[in-house]
Amino acid sequence: MEEQNLREAEDERMVSEAYQHLIDTYLASHHRKHTEIIDKAFNFAKQAHKGVRRLSGEPYIMHPIAVAQIACEDIGLGSTGICSALLHDVVEDTDYTVEDIANIFGEKIAQIVDGVTKISGGIFGDKASVQAESFKKLLLTMSEDIRVILIKISDRLHNMRTLGSQLPGKQYKIAGETLYIYAPLAHRLGLNKVKEELEDLSFKYEHPEEYRSIQEKLDKEHDQLIASFESFTVPIRQKLDAMGLRYEIKARIKKPYSIWTKMQTKHVTFEEVFDILAVRIVFEVDEGKDETAECFKVYAAACSNYKPHPDRLRDWVSNPKANGYQAIHTTLMSKAGKWMEVQIRSRRMDDIAEHGFAAHWKYKEGETDADENKLDKWLYQIKEILDDPQPNAIDFLDTIKLNLFANEIFVVTPKGEFKTMPAGCTVLDFAFSIHTFLGTHCIGAKVNHKLVGISHVLQSGDQVEILTSKNQKVDQRWTDFITTAKAKGKIQAILRREEREMQKVGEEILNDFFQKNEKEPNSININKLCQFHGLATREELLSAIGSQTITLGEADLNALNEKVPKRKKWKKYLPFFKRHKDDDGQAQPAEAGQPVLQIDKKKPLILSEETLGRYVMCDCCHPIPGDDVLGFINDDGQIIIHKRQCDVAKRLKATGGNQILAANWDTHGQIAFPATLHITGFDRVGVLHQITGILSQQLNVNIHSVHIDTNDGLFTAEINLGVHDVRDIHDICRDLKRIEEIEEVKRF
Repeated sequence: MEEQNLREAEDERMVSEAYQHLIDTYLASHHRKHTEIIDKAFNFAKQAHKGVRRLSGEPYIMHPIAVAQIACEDIGLGSTGICSALLHDVVEDTDYTVEDIANIFGEKIAQIVDGVTKISGGIFGDKASVQAESFKKLLLTMSEDIRVILIKISDRLHNMRTLGSQLPGKQYKIAGETLYIYAPLAHRLGLNKVKEELEDLSFKYEHPEEYRSIQEKLDKEHDQLIASFESFTVPIRQKLDAMGLRYEIKARIKKPYSIWTKMQTKHVTFEEVFDILAVRIVFEVDEGKDETAECFKVYAAACSNYKPHPDRLRDWVSNPKANGYQAIHTTLMSKAGKWMEVQIRSRRMDDIAEHGFAAHWKYKEGETDADENKLDKWLYQIKEILDDPQPNAIDFLDTIKLNLFANEIFVVTPKGEFKTMPAGCTVLDFAFSIHTFLGTHCIGAKVNHKLVGISHVLQSGDQVEILTSKNQKVDQRWTDFITTAKAKGKIQAILRREEREMQKVGEEILNDFFQKNEKEPNSININKLCQFHGLATREELLSAIGSQTITLGEADLNALNEKVPKRKKWKKYLPFFKRHKDDDGQAQPAEAGQPVLQIDKKKPLILSEETLGRYVMCDCCHPIPGDDVLGFINDDGQIIIHKRQCDVAKRLKATGGNQILAANWDTHGQIAFPATLHITGFDRVGVLHQITGILSQQLNVNIHSVHIDTNDGLFTAEINLGVHDVRDIHDICRDLKRIEEIEEVKRF
């Protein structure tokens, strides 16, 4: 009894301290001090969740307090947002209703709590259709009151901070979902600080070894990085002091996830990532002074001591990003002979960058119509995509994702108007962004007065005049090079409409054929024709007939007249069986045909020489021992092993959480796994001989195939070989890089 009383007292102290910290943070903000309603919401939520604990063992009320703390401190929401955060789980987890919340706290808070409840449990459910619907709800609610998604992002950030109490399989699912949707949403809403933490926490749980390795290297180099920062900024401080400017200079050290991403995309080591350290200058603007002009004065002061890189000036002050971000980025050559990125922004710009465009302007005093319109314009673009969502949930999510994480470029119309577009967009993307008719009939464009095709990739500053023809029609191949969600959605909608029309024609032709030959238009006969033509569905058959790809005739009639043999009844079973131990304790296979209907998801799969035969290795990423992997149970009951960073696995983690299994390697170098190396270098006599000599003689690696292309004094080689694990790959890459002519070796 005494122990229980002590625990309750400790819980009460913990809750009281956390809530007081929240109130202190709120009182230190620029918001009006409505603490009474926050107290009321806290006491209500505390009573509603009384006696309930989280998986971590702490009282449940600690979670709503933590979410409210993030919403207040990291995002900058006021009393309405804080109350909604404190109450966000009440409707879902207790007997209270939205009506109860409305009666006690008013319609606005009830509306936000209702919005968060509708998208609760993560964006995704168990089935694909549910996933898409939940995500649509999120986006629609978000356009009504942006605080719904801001609180949901806060909720996800706290869940990520406490993810250690979950099972590994659940960790991969939640981390994958976070990277796939929540981090891009946070980025698009200008929540840079939150986005970085979401990415880093996801990385920590998905790739713990890589995370630990990079973090250790950062810790080791920390003092050296700070010393470089101090020496680099001395002359800049002197210039800014002479100008009489009030300012702050911060060292900006890259996060582990950002470094790892660069290592993966650029195929470089940690030591080769040159922009780990950046310098950020945040200055105060005196009343009456032009903020943009002050920015460029600071830029000029920085450049007076160091030479700027001619291709690395980014002016987001004159042309802000779509999420409201403003700053000047430049890269300067330090006295130590290294490039250093410098970010320059005012205190207001810094506030927007850290706390988010939406929260800063829409729910604080001093908002302007222009600022609000920028946010509403983006929300309208999201609504446009929802007008014609993809029928397949994963396609729909991918379509939305196309525009969430895109960097922006500026394209100019013939009339001199600036249009913001995602980096990497094409002429066709631009045509659809102006009007669907222009996109549908686009045949090319004049870019800077030069004729180009519809797949031409636009650059920032290009002046674009779209060219059209009334004879142009939408083509399925267009989806191969478009990059924006709007263009993809419109093209697929048109193709689906044409497909339906084609199927209608096909159905009429098929019915006439059946009637003429006195056959029943039933599913048995339609299946016979599908089988005869190698088609999977009735819709495919109708489309093929409607488009005259298939012409019905005598051969089809013969197929209809054939008798279908009776099928044998096969018992459905999974491709692996229970194992039991014999008297010696050795594992023995269970009786043939005995299915395993349940998998213990609480324990990771062990991938050893004895168990590998039960699983299927993914063809797209070719995992080998040493790779961070996971298992996925497909619809046939097979367990597919994927690398965790594989593109397919990323989608599966975000959309098929209940089918994800944790997996660990336990191999001992007895089995060789296929791996592909991509090598580039200078074409010299004897290079291939050196490569094969190192592989086969020094490293004793079995080479399966070699393909080499040479052009303009350079060569590229693709070598398929057998390795035991990732350490083999590291050894091979290290030894091959010692050949003078070789520039790059990477695993494909």
